[in-house]
Amino acid sequence: MASTGVEKQPETFLSPLRPAPSYQDSDEDPGLSKPGDFKEKQVFKGSLLLWLAYQSIGVIYGDIGTSPLYVYSSTFSEPPSRQDLLGVLSIVIWSLFMMVTVKYVLIILYADNGGEGGTFSMYSLLSRYMNITNRDPREASLVEMKRHPTMDLERASKYARHSLESSRFAKRLLQVMGVLAVTMVIADGVLTPAQSVLGAVQGIEVVSPGISKSTVIGVTDAILIVLFLVQPLGITKLTFAFSPIVIIWLGMNAVFGIYNLAKYDAGVFVALNPGLAFGFLARHGEKGWRMLSGTLLAFTGVEALFADLGAFSRGAVQISWLCYTFPCLLLAYIGQAAFISVHPEAYSNPFFKCAPPGTIYPALVFAILAAIVASQAIITATFQLLNQVMKLSYFPQFKVVHTSKVFHHQLYIPLANWLLMIGTIIVASVYKNTTALGNAYGVCVMFVTFFDTCMVSLAGMFVWRISPAFIVLPFLAIASLDGSYLSSSLTKVPTGAWVTIVIATVLAIVFLLWRYGKEQQWFAEAEDRFPTSHFVTRVHDSNPDSNSGGGLRLSDRFGGTALGSMKGLTIFFDKAGETTPIVFSQFLLKFTVLPEVIVFLHLRPLEVPSVPVEERFTVSRLAIPNAYRLVVRYGYNDEIIGEKLAYVVAGHIQIYLEQRALGGVPVPEVQVPVEDEIQSSGLSSATSQGGTESALERLERAYAHNVVYIMGKEQMRVRAETNIFRRVVLWIFLWIRDNTRGKMSSLALPVDKVIEVGFLKEI
Repeated sequence: MASTGVEKQPETFLSPLRPAPSYQDSDEDPGLSKPGDFKEKQVFKGSLLLWLAYQSIGVIYGDIGTSPLYVYSSTFSEPPSRQDLLGVLSIVIWSLFMMVTVKYVLIILYADNGGEGGTFSMYSLLSRYMNITNRDPREASLVEMKRHPTMDLERASKYARHSLESSRFAKRLLQVMGVLAVTMVIADGVLTPAQSVLGAVQGIEVVSPGISKSTVIGVTDAILIVLFLVQPLGITKLTFAFSPIVIIWLGMNAVFGIYNLAKYDAGVFVALNPGLAFGFLARHGEKGWRMLSGTLLAFTGVEALFADLGAFSRGAVQISWLCYTFPCLLLAYIGQAAFISVHPEAYSNPFFKCAPPGTIYPALVFAILAAIVASQAIITATFQLLNQVMKLSYFPQFKVVHTSKVFHHQLYIPLANWLLMIGTIIVASVYKNTTALGNAYGVCVMFVTFFDTCMVSLAGMFVWRISPAFIVLPFLAIASLDGSYLSSSLTKVPTGAWVTIVIATVLAIVFLLWRYGKEQQWFAEAEDRFPTSHFVTRVHDSNPDSNSGGGLRLSDRFGGTALGSMKGLTIFFDKAGETTPIVFSQFLLKFTVLPEVIVFLHLRPLEVPSVPVEERFTVSRLAIPNAYRLVVRYGYNDEIIGEKLAYVVAGHIQIYLEQRALGGVPVPEVQVPVEDEIQSSGLSSATSQGGTESALERLERAYAHNVVYIMGKEQMRVRAETNIFRRVVLWIFLWIRDNTRGKMSSLALPVDKVIEVGFLKEI
């Protein structure tokens, strides 16, 4: 288990801790953000990069790697002529080259957001370079904005960016595209395991034609259950078994292809000529266009290739695709075409029927194993994408388990895992064969690839600052391919594809609804997000050591009530921000008392396994006397909340006070300025060494007397004047919010010292 700030402390109160954390003396704008707070992309080289490339084969390419099982059977409905076979083969070859190799591997993989992939990640990347989204004020400082100055953009790019940033419709459209891309990948995630496993298990019919349909479905469901049960092991452990399976499977496809080329018809290599693809479409017209919905299955899984980027790296994906997977798939499709050209009836089950003599049983075993692994690509992508939408407040927070201390973005989400398992079992049991599943499969993939084309074009202009003149033609070429495949796949909507569209649409509505509700919540909370001096001012000629709150009162805007005092050390929790916690302002305004020593504890999770203890804590001073801000940075393997939390907090404040004294800069008993007085005037006042001693003594006395942890229990209701549509939307948001678990309730704190302050806000 990772080391914690709690366990490192000696058992005597306020003993100095070394090495010392970072301490600052400032008020409400302390500049507590550090470069390490921003998400940083991991860079891998040498043997570690090759190890990641090896892992990626076992995860990313299972889906696209098992497509040779059903591409030809999904494209043709009767034995094809050699001319048509070569036309379809040409389409498959050039689709793999243009849609996967050029578009994704050589272009889109570079549009990552701090190492994370997926369409939503590209939307997040654009939002860092453009003003197109609202942010939680508490977490805005954790986002590294990199918007290029207007003068650094070409004239066309300036106009385009200004138009997008000033158009509410354009900003909403980009948001909807990003969200739909996530939900469509998830919707396909329900179908992919069922499609791939069922397709492989159906191969048993080649060996035993009399096997019943119920047996096939039963075996498929059993395999799916086992697949989801092993997900908690994590990617690194799973790839010990998965990567060899996919490597052998792809190699088997390549060997079968070479064998069939040598034995049957090596002339199919003529399909490398793209003219055969255009000739096929020209001959068949509408029928040929409809058949594209079958050939697109050759590259389904490409969306997961990009979405899984965070679990691996760009270099690893490029190595594994270009050096192994792509050549093996080309040989597989070409070899199957060579066999079908001599045996046209083999189109219905090409992989098994073209297997060399004596290899049918090994082929069946590895087909089933590879199909199991094929589901891993979309499962991992679902975890990655859900983690992204939760971080950006498009979905309630659910438990995320990081499964590797080395690779930061390899993770597992239990709830998503079990829901996917239930969904895939239902789908496999209802559809019962890959042909019916194929009708529902592919539409969402093409929507996602089209969204990716649009997003990467915008990234080219506003992130990479490429001239629009160099973007237009490639965009039109790729968009034409996307449009052709998308329009063809839409013909399957009435026969099954409506299922995935409905699933994706419902999920998108939930995500957008949650995001809208969160934005309204942020607006409602903004009235409490002010410096402490906004709420408190001092009484003229008062005694700061008096028992009536140290001579402080509420500011005039809140009635000017004199503040009482409360003995003890009181710790107010806040999720992430650097401003006044809402629970403090509510506590102060409702109870009109100030604790003897106040600490604002801000929890700042970082996307790293662990934060060194010496870098974990940052202390600053507030305008209110004996009030401090403690920002705690921690990784996903750190345990920073425990029984001794108050001890750790008090110890770091002590070090802060001692360092000020030892450095010759005594810590003053800071006076809150009078209403409308410049806030910094109170901080700049110097006092004697006795001021430091007074602060230390007060801290020790407060800690010895009592420690109280105060957390906010915020309830919300819809304003009475809200129109009916917004009222319904906000009511749904509040219902979801009230029925998802809060993080604070699960913290390992002594229950007898925890107080929840409930308060009501209107949205």
